[in-house]
Amino acid sequence: MLFEIPRIEIAPGAVHLPGWLDPGRQRRLVDTCRSWAQGPGGLHQHRTRGGVMSVRMTALGWYWRPYRYTSVLPDGQPVQPFPQELEQLARRALADAYGDTPPDGAHEAHYDVALVNFYDSTARMGMHQDRDERSDAPVISVSLGDSCVFRFGNTETRSRPYTDIELGSGDLFVFGGPTRMAHHGVVRIHPNTADPRCGLAEGRLNITIRATGFDTDT
Repeated sequence: MLFEIPRIEIAPGAVHLPGWLDPGRQRRLVDTCRSWAQGPGGLHQHRTRGGVMSVRMTALGWYWRPYRYTSVLPDGQPVQPFPQELEQLARRALADAYGDTPPDGAHEAHYDVALVNFYDSTARMGMHQDRDERSDAPVISVSLGDSCVFRFGNTETRSRPYTDIELGSGDLFVFGGPTRMAHHGVVRIHPNTADPRCGLAEGRLNITIRATGFDTDT
């Protein structure tokens, strides 16, 4: 690596690594996301208590629907398997984000689910907690395509204090330990900001890798 990737600690356990993936790796992941989106489950807009989500989502390993995981799709088909390449990506992410001092839950984590979210220029994600898992392993998030304003908050409320962070294509964001249950969301998408080399002409892809802590269907 010619230049060291900057490591920015947003809060205890929450780390941002801008430009973590080079354009070639980004493009390969974008192409792979397209194949996942064409598989069982497709890209789906879920209905939550607040209405229909503007983000379109597919799931690997487990199927997420508000507010639980299942091992089968709504039509009874099996969920697409969790790819080995994402397990390897998760391990590299933990090592680069935390080095020799990972937070609780990282060492024994068994990453087994990925949510692949597509945001068009108008899509948003309201402030929420990732609380449908039994594991306290850090959440790993990779951004591809257009940049966004990512709002990272506190563990108590959806309101202040929070920090707004610009996440660009190839960026890594990991949060665990004391901030594992922090509220977070996507405030806006910046259209036409992606590096053309990433292979995504418009919109933003976000791959969120998690450890559910489940052994069987929930």
